[in-house]
Formats: sequence, C-alpha cells, structure tokens
Amino acid sequence: MPKRHFHLHAAELRFTFSRASGAGGQNVNKTATKAVVHWSVGRSRVLTAEEKSRLREKLKNKINFFDELVTASEEERSQSQNRARAIARLEALVAHALIVPKKRRPTRPTRASKIRRLESKIRHSRVKAGRRGIE
Repeated sequence: MPKRHFHLHAAELRFTFSRASGAGGQNVNKTATKAVVHWSVGRSRVLTAEEKSRLREKLKNKINFFDELVTASEEERSQSQNRARAIARLEALVAHALIVPKKRRPTRPTRASKIRRLESKIRHSRVKAGRRGIE
C-alpha cells in the first residue's frame, strides 16, 4: 500500500494550552504557549473502521482512556507555532501507524547457491586440514 498523505480535520481537534516549562524567562511565567492536541480516534470521520482498529492496535500506549490520541508541543515561544507543531506531530504519528507492511513471501535457495555454499565449505575444510600436523 502506498504511503497515504494524512490530514486531520480541524473540527475533530480539541486544543488545550498551558504554561510551558524550560527556558524563556519571564515570558514562560506569564503566557500559556504549550499546546496540547486531543483527537478522538472513535469519532473521527476521516478513517474507516479498519484503519481505526489498526490505529488502536499500533498506538495503544498513546491512546488514553477516552479513546483520544494526545500530542503536545512546547518547543517554540509562540502558541500558534506550538499548535502547528503539535498538529504536524499528530498527523505524522497517525500516518506512520496506518502504513501496512508488505507481507513476507518465504523463498528457497537456488541449486547454484547450494552448490556454491557446499564448495566453500569443502575449500575451508581443506585449508584447516592443511594446518593439522602430520601423524
């Protein structure tokens, strides 16, 4: 399956903002720049039922009790940049989880490769035999 470009609808996202930690001086103490994005997997109209179950399986450690996938960003100094970064992180997480891996088809070694392997074993055995002392 080709990699699907994934976009979330803004109506399905819920944002909460709080004070960020780390550097920033007085700005950190007075502005709520940390952005947290909540997206409900079950209520999403973007995904099929199969994709929802795949998401729940792949991201079971990141989905909370309310069936929400939550990401946050507090790297930037502005709320809007953190909001955009959190959305991008969420979209990347979902897009990566929706990738279906290719099914592995078991193969067998060819006759020529078997012969090459056996010949190299014989050659190696002769080299080691040549190192042994004469009885």
